[in-house]
Amino acid sequence: MDIGNGSRNAVTAGSIIFSRLKTLGVDYVFANSGTDFPPIIEGLAEAAASGVDLPHAMTIPHEHAALGMAHGYYFMTGKAQAVILHTNVGLANGAIGAINAATDHVPMLLMSGRTPTLEKGRFGARTVPIGWGQEMRDQAALVREAVKWDYELRFPEQISDVIDRGHAIANSTPKGPVYISLPREVLSETIDAGGITDQPLMAPARAEAPAGDVETAAAWLLAARNPVIFVQRGAGDAEGFRALSDIADRYSIPVVHYWATQIGIPTNHAMWAGGNPAPWLSDADVILVIDALAPWMPEIHTPRADARIIQLGPNPLFSRFPVRNFRSNLSIATETAAGIAALAEAMETLEDPDPSARAARRAKLLPALSAQRDKEVAAARDEQGPLMSKAHVAWCLSEALKEHETTVLSELGCPLAPMTLGHAQAWYQEPHSGGLGWSLPCAMGMKLARPDRLVVATLGDGSYMFANPVACHQIMEAYDIPVLILILNNAEWGAVRQSVTMLYPDGFAAKANRMPLTGLSPSPDFSKIAEASNAWGRKIVDRADLPAALKAAIVEVTERKRTALLDIRVA
Repeated sequence: MDIGNGSRNAVTAGSIIFSRLKTLGVDYVFANSGTDFPPIIEGLAEAAASGVDLPHAMTIPHEHAALGMAHGYYFMTGKAQAVILHTNVGLANGAIGAINAATDHVPMLLMSGRTPTLEKGRFGARTVPIGWGQEMRDQAALVREAVKWDYELRFPEQISDVIDRGHAIANSTPKGPVYISLPREVLSETIDAGGITDQPLMAPARAEAPAGDVETAAAWLLAARNPVIFVQRGAGDAEGFRALSDIADRYSIPVVHYWATQIGIPTNHAMWAGGNPAPWLSDADVILVIDALAPWMPEIHTPRADARIIQLGPNPLFSRFPVRNFRSNLSIATETAAGIAALAEAMETLEDPDPSARAARRAKLLPALSAQRDKEVAAARDEQGPLMSKAHVAWCLSEALKEHETTVLSELGCPLAPMTLGHAQAWYQEPHSGGLGWSLPCAMGMKLARPDRLVVATLGDGSYMFANPVACHQIMEAYDIPVLILILNNAEWGAVRQSVTMLYPDGFAAKANRMPLTGLSPSPDFSKIAEASNAWGRKIVDRADLPAALKAAIVEVTERKRTALLDIRVA
């Protein structure tokens, strides 16, 4: 690369960023640019003119979408991506996405420019009034609680080492986002480009479950009379999913998915125990908790005093959260899938101390769990009434997806219980951080990673508005990312209403015709927002129209390769 100063190795620090990210295996940089970007943009243009292979630079018109797409791309590929935003204001808009990524243990390299420190006298100094208005004493403070590590670039020759370090820390156990601040003057300085494609400086640190702890956990589970497994954030990957499904089946251990953001076994598995902890905690003598931030609700669910509880996952005590006091008699730090696989292997090598008791437990569990599952599905399928429930929409969607390899996301959208889902990437619910507007851009990142897969974002009307839908639809049209979108529209903040009635079931708000601070009427015609970006949109009010509308929408996405949106009125 030559920037015109006579040296073929002299480049700006800003132009090195993409080359280094390529060396680290980053495929995409989701960028929302600003006045701090000139050295980066110039470097990209020069690389394009020179035929240099770089990660794809995507222009994302809202920062929340950029973070959500990086989140979804990681879920599909296991590869951390990069996001570059504009100074403090862009970082502020991206902060919710950083919080969501931290809660979901999603690694990403989050960067933003920093307004120039100098007013004059150095190339890259302030040139417009916002250079003064965007100055902060501590810009990284906007995301510091959500990231594992942050640093402000001081010298241009640091650029490769700092990016390498950030990438390694982001991908170390427990994974999560990191942040690098990029001052414009530093990015504008030139350095020698030699070595920018060298191998990464450092490897991530991965936690591996201690063999002795795994053997102890295996022995406890085998000796238990009433063991139970709690899964909340999935089984790690396809291998972990298979291993956990095998453990549950072979040893007749029910698997509870309380407020699950991912599934750990198929929903039609014989040991699928639904989402209610209550029937299981009162009798369980050994409880395996797999990567669950809040496996049950302490206010209403209480394990037996003599129960032995195993917490297993990348950060089994969830040290980033100030208050989380779930008991743990055995804490095993490990990448989730590897830990489950190690546990399966350990259980297989140990002798079953009481096969007849296990057989008797299975004989009791199978009809009870099957009846529970049938009841949940039937309630959703056969409901009556003037308006559809979210559960009914979920069942109809599940039926419509039987012929497709699909990933479904739910953000206050379709509930899990009535759906038939059979693989590790079949289901994702919003992170427990609750940063709304997550599911639509996350679905877009997933579809970008897996163009062959049908990706369905189901979300409430409030969540759709939080997603900055005009920006999201523009991105989907610009980059050919067709997603199926189901808006379950109740014209209110349903989650807020539910929270109020839980605390004050007989209060004034619960009895009011219109609960304060929850209504979203009049509801916009969301189908027109979709149509503005060449997507297919329909409004559905009558339940009889839903199956045909779902079929038509799936055809639009899978065959005509354009986004489809159904605005579905629900109770």
